[in-house]
This record gives sequence, structure tokens and C-alpha cells, in this order.
Amino acid sequence: MTITLHTETQGYVGHIRFGKPPFNYACPELLRQIADAIDAFDATTGVRCIVLSSEGKPFCGGADLAGDETLAGDAGMDAVAGLYGQAMRIFRRRKPMVAAVQGAAVGAGLGLALAADFRVGAPAARFSANFVRLGFHQGFALSHTLPRLVGEQKAALMLLSATRVKAEDALAWGLVDRLAGQDELLDRAFGMAAEIAENAPLALEAVRSTLMADTLAKLDAVLAHEHAQQSILKKTADYAEGVASVFERREAKFIGS
Repeated sequence: MTITLHTETQGYVGHIRFGKPPFNYACPELLRQIADAIDAFDATTGVRCIVLSSEGKPFCGGADLAGDETLAGDAGMDAVAGLYGQAMRIFRRRKPMVAAVQGAAVGAGLGLALAADFRVGAPAARFSANFVRLGFHQGFALSHTLPRLVGEQKAALMLLSATRVKAEDALAWGLVDRLAGQDELLDRAFGMAAEIAENAPLALEAVRSTLMADTLAKLDAVLAHEHAQQSILKKTADYAEGVASVFERREAKFIGS
């Protein structure tokens, strides 16, 4: 498992760029490093807003439930709980964050993108909550963050159909706030972050705290419920079939048990 993470600052904007080739799959260690970098920027008075981006074609391909031994083994749900613990650290940051989404944000990758306050998407950006296609339950607090962002009806469509939402539709739905060409994506994300960062830093933190208060109050319970449902479904034949079908690139044959 090769994880890279680089940080830099441009003016009042801090930049976190992560990579875990080839698909930037989420895992507890990757999220821990992202959360550590966010904590460091939170403690830096010269940073007022954060940009989160990734290397390669996908933004984050989700959790590697088939190939990552820490997530796929008998203790896998303990590792998922650890992943969600790191997710809570990301949600609880003090400063606003803009995600630059250049490609697929799938499953836990969608959850990571939605953990940012804003998203700038490239034409190749795709958003998918593909959990039911795996015979699984959604996680990463998507049960709360997705309907909060796009409304209950569109969230239900994404969660129950596993449909992939293209960049243009994502803008119309509110999944992304702005679109930019692939070569302009980071510049546009930094521009949006700079618009935020030119404002009073203490006011920015106070306003974000107010806006996030209701969400943060619910996330622990949401994550606990999602984890419990995932723990149940992970023991089913349909889950084994769903993961195998994705790994083997074939259509799943679910039997309802």
C-alpha cells in the first residue's frame, strides 16, 4: 500500500494532495493522514481555507472491499469503524474546505468529497453511491450528508439505484458547486478557496461551526447505524456475490440471502 500526501500553502489557502495508486482507494491510514494534515492547517493561523485534491484519474474509488486485506478479512468491520473514526476527524475540522474532484468519487470516495464544504468538478467527475450493487449499506455518513446536499428524492435515487451522476447533472443537483476544465480544475478550486479566505478568519470558523452544528450532532449516531447495518449485510451471500462480481467485472446474481 503506497500512500503519498503533500501539503503546501498559497496565501491563506492550504492544499492537501493525496495519492494511493491506481484508484486512490480509501483506507483508515489514508484518512488518518488527511485528517492529520487538516489538523495541522487548523492549527496554522495563516491558513483560512483548505483545498483537498488527489492524484491520478479518480478522485477516490471508494474502499477496496475485495483487495484490501484490512477491510476484507474477518476483522474488516473493525477497520471500517477505524475509517469512520478518521472521517469524523475530517468532519470536525474548524476551517472550510473545497474538494477538487477530477474523476470518479465512488462509495467512500463520495463520502470524502461530501465531507468538504464545497466541490469543484471537472468534466470527467462522476459521483456514485454504489453500495447496493455490492449488497451493502451506505457508509461514511452518506445517509445524512447526501440528502442534506441534494434532497431526499435524489439521494434515494442515488442510494437505491447506484446510478452514476455525471458532472453536468452533479452541478444541477448541487453535488458540485462549480465546474472547470480538467486543466483548470485546481486553479478554480484555489480561486474558490481564495474567495473564502479573504474574509475574517475568526468569523469564518464561527460561521462554519454554526452551519455544521446540526450535522455534527447527528454524525456519530449516523455512522454507528451505518456500521451496524454493514456488519449485518457483510455476512450475507449477496454481499459476497456483490464484491466478487465487481472484482471479477461481471454482473451480480443476487439471491436475497
